[in-house]
Amino acid sequence: MDKTKPSIDERCVNTLRTLAMDAVEAARSGHPGAPMGLAPAGYVLWTRVLKHHPRNPSWPDRDRFVLSCGHASVLLYSLLHLCGYDLPLDELRRFRQWGSRTPGHPEFGHTPGVETTTGPLGQGFANAVGMAVAERHLAARFNRGARTIVDHCTYVFCGDGDLMEGVSGEAASLAGHLGLGRLICLYDDNHVTIDGGTELSFTEDVARRFSAYRWHVLRVKDGNDRAAIEQAFRAARAETDRPSLIVCRTQIAYGSPNKQGSHEAHGAPLGPDEVRLTKMRLGMPADETFSVQEPVRRHFERCVAKGERAEAAWRRKWDAWARQHPALAESWRRAMEGSLPADWDADLPAFADGKPIATRAAFGHALNAVAARVPTLMGGSADLSPSNNTVIKGACDFQKGAYEGRYLRFGVREHAMGAVLSGLALHKGIRPYGGTFLVFADYMRPAIRLAALMKLPVIYIFTHDSIAVGEDGPTHQPVEHLAALRAIPGLTVIRPADATETAAAWRTALQTMVGPVALILSRQNLPVLDRQKLPPADELAHGAYVLSAPAGALQAILIATGSEVHLAIKAQGLLAGRGVAASVVSMPSRELFEKMPQAYRDAVLPPEVRVRVAVEAGVELGWERYIGASGAMVGMSDFGASAPGGTVMEKFGFTAERVVEAVLGILSQPAG
Repeated sequence: MDKTKPSIDERCVNTLRTLAMDAVEAARSGHPGAPMGLAPAGYVLWTRVLKHHPRNPSWPDRDRFVLSCGHASVLLYSLLHLCGYDLPLDELRRFRQWGSRTPGHPEFGHTPGVETTTGPLGQGFANAVGMAVAERHLAARFNRGARTIVDHCTYVFCGDGDLMEGVSGEAASLAGHLGLGRLICLYDDNHVTIDGGTELSFTEDVARRFSAYRWHVLRVKDGNDRAAIEQAFRAARAETDRPSLIVCRTQIAYGSPNKQGSHEAHGAPLGPDEVRLTKMRLGMPADETFSVQEPVRRHFERCVAKGERAEAAWRRKWDAWARQHPALAESWRRAMEGSLPADWDADLPAFADGKPIATRAAFGHALNAVAARVPTLMGGSADLSPSNNTVIKGACDFQKGAYEGRYLRFGVREHAMGAVLSGLALHKGIRPYGGTFLVFADYMRPAIRLAALMKLPVIYIFTHDSIAVGEDGPTHQPVEHLAALRAIPGLTVIRPADATETAAAWRTALQTMVGPVALILSRQNLPVLDRQKLPPADELAHGAYVLSAPAGALQAILIATGSEVHLAIKAQGLLAGRGVAASVVSMPSRELFEKMPQAYRDAVLPPEVRVRVAVEAGVELGWERYIGASGAMVGMSDFGASAPGGTVMEKFGFTAERVVEAVLGILSQPAG
């Protein structure tokens, strides 16, 4: 036997390395270093440990894999291709090019086998925590004795950048508290960042930090030691009471004679000469690109047969379980489809008594009217449960030892909450929601943006929606936040005017299966509009509607959202007393309104009516498209102030009289 001949394992690992180099070189863009260093860990996980089926990437009981260090995407693409997923080698040749299935960072729904969109560091790590929560909850809900139809792990690869970002710290702390034993993270400890060595800015003891988070910590001293890596993964799988962190010491750009261990290999091609030298050093064909030798391909493709057996065994188990528990099986099917049961909204409150109620409180009633009929509904709050009214009454908390619970206590961790909610949605089987104050939406923005990018049906509950928060002052009074949320493509923002619109908003949110929804709710009590004299609140589904039409020929349009709708109604009456016929348009959601046919939009906002005033306790940005060049805005151009809410609103000009002045001011100007 030729002892110098590399083993098939070594050839497979080095094939992953050369594919990474070649893809980045062909694109003249990308990150070769991390994929080269992580190649042994990726190989061991995907061929020896991970439960997956390349021919059916979405079967429910597969293990989940998250590449949180998304810049290392070419490693994931190489693994997907070699393991037999529907990702041809030509897609690696087209890495980072227009129309390819190999974008610069992994994108959910774009590439088979990619479980979440990663790139912004730390987000993938926190998504994985959400996936692990979903697995434990669904296992508690559906498993019966030995009939374990939910029995999988969530694996994460992360790097120094992920662990420097605060979102990962929040998520890791929560995961440790919850004892998510099926969450396993391999930390690519390569001591390198973009700027240089980690000694420049990151000298903490990561292992001790995660031990303090109540994680199970293991070490692999040599990232090329495949046996040690496999042993660590198996030890992590055996730990059921704590999530596991494997600190794996790797070398960035392993095999490169001149760039191994250097930050220069992080985010730039190695260069053709260095690629050739590296291939020679690794014992790979130096003058071939995208080379996959037949023995390597055959070895990797054993994952297909292994996956077929794993899925087939699960389906036999599922069939036996379904025969024994037919009602539970139907619930499972509905949960996996994300469908709503018949008459799920039958108990939504009507709020017909007219008693003033804050829309946050109305939401709490609407939530609980639905929760009993929608068992997939699961969510929580960032330590603001009594303020957000997000508690599901009668449901227990999701805690270690009580994974059947539907209510998540996120603690003061908005960054993590946003990303965990996405993980719950990505896993499937759960309809997630989460609440905090609107002003803290900034902490969640990266996660919201990614949820919109992935078109996930996550629902955000944002309360304390304006300067009417009052005494807490400008730090807690959102001013620019509505405009900032509306700027995110694919996010539906709904700010209801009263309790009845809130119930309609909740119905609309739950019916929205593509893309996230943000409900914007008031702290202060608001009158309940008398729907016997006005259009039904279900008109909210159109995004905007004529709430109150004038008696005479239309001269002016008042457009408002949320609590300011009531100001507009009062102003309408004052204008009528001055002989001005104005309509009041409630516009709870611009996004829903923009989806309506042009004829409907023109009926709500007749183009010939130039006198338009928008009223909203937020910055004016974006309202120009609805009020036109001659219109006016009663809004905010500064931060708020600390005083009783009514006083703050009055001092900043949110009065019916100010709205009337704005209308009269436009009417006094010559047309055109």
